[in-house]
Amino acid sequence: MSALNYWHFIVFGVILIIFIVGVLAALKQPEKKLRVPMIFSIALITSLIAGFSVVVVDKYTKEVKLYKLKNKRILSIEKIVYTGIVKNEGNHNIGEVTFEIKIVNKGHATGKVASANWYAPSGVTDFFGGGYGVLYKPQSITKEFVVATDLKPGEAKSFRVFFEFPPYFSNVSQFAKVYAH
Repeated sequence: MSALNYWHFIVFGVILIIFIVGVLAALKQPEKKLRVPMIFSIALITSLIAGFSVVVVDKYTKEVKLYKLKNKRILSIEKIVYTGIVKNEGNHNIGEVTFEIKIVNKGHATGKVASANWYAPSGVTDFFGGGYGVLYKPQSITKEFVVATDLKPGEAKSFRVFFEFPPYFSNVSQFAKVYAH
């Protein structure tokens, strides 16, 4: 299972050539005290370029889509279950597919937000005031799950994930997305 495809290796080859040319240019520097800082700078720049290139190549070569997303709330155990299918729509293998779900309580989704809903207690108020007996109830929850690994081109896998559903949520909005690594 490899998350890298041939485009990654082509980009890494070009970056390696840039690194080698930069090191050779640094070694030809007549002032010896500038060689080490130049090599360090070249190494830093090429490693940053390599990191960004992995993200860019992944974005344009790995395409995953989400189908048939459904949810069901299980009231007896206060959990919510999400089921669906993820499919590799691209031409390259995908190492991991991550499903991200964000659920937002009714007031935040409609724009009717009271200022008390956005208050997040800090450690300072808890330390000096004992928290004032106020319990913070988050109005949005974001969860991430790895739902498929080693997905071949055109292959689809079904998934089911569940997590605790806050009992004080009512009429929630959901925002789901999948992305490949």
